[in-house]
Amino acid sequence: MVKGLVHIYTGDGKGKTTASVGLAIRALGHGHSVVYASFFKKPDSYGYNEIQILKKQGATVFTFSEGMPMANPQITPEEYHATTAEGLKILKAFIEENNIQVLVLDEILIAIKYGYIKEKKLCDFIDKKPFETELILTGRGATEKIKEKADYITVLSKEKHPYDEGVQARVGIEY
Repeated sequence: MVKGLVHIYTGDGKGKTTASVGLAIRALGHGHSVVYASFFKKPDSYGYNEIQILKKQGATVFTFSEGMPMANPQITPEEYHATTAEGLKILKAFIEENNIQVLVLDEILIAIKYGYIKEKKLCDFIDKKPFETELILTGRGATEKIKEKADYITVLSKEKHPYDEGVQARVGIEY
């Protein structure tokens, strides 16, 4: 049995989710079981079509939020906190009952950064993951405590972005 490692994609640059999806596609291509869980974006409503590709290739996909309170005023901080905490419980049970080789927690780190999930809960989740499960965490603001648990840390940093010049996100490029 090979030990599954912990990856972090963080920083203020573009490409954290894209990197995690790329890793998931690679794993699926090698016949690995993949679970992709979204904690901030609602892929189906925002046109994140890479999620459809993951599903078509056999990944199990969970969406635990309609967005975050700062991005969707219809969601209260209490609702988001409850939804994300429940999401971690659901995932814990799912990976204990299934042989999952790759688990992506997309935007989980931003939920920690803004206090919607306690850092300790995520640290406990990491510590108790199945030995062979590769765990990928994405989002801005990875804490030092969570970084200590990682085997890989990639920080994507923005040097220049067209959004700063008023160019809106483009279908198929940014989402």
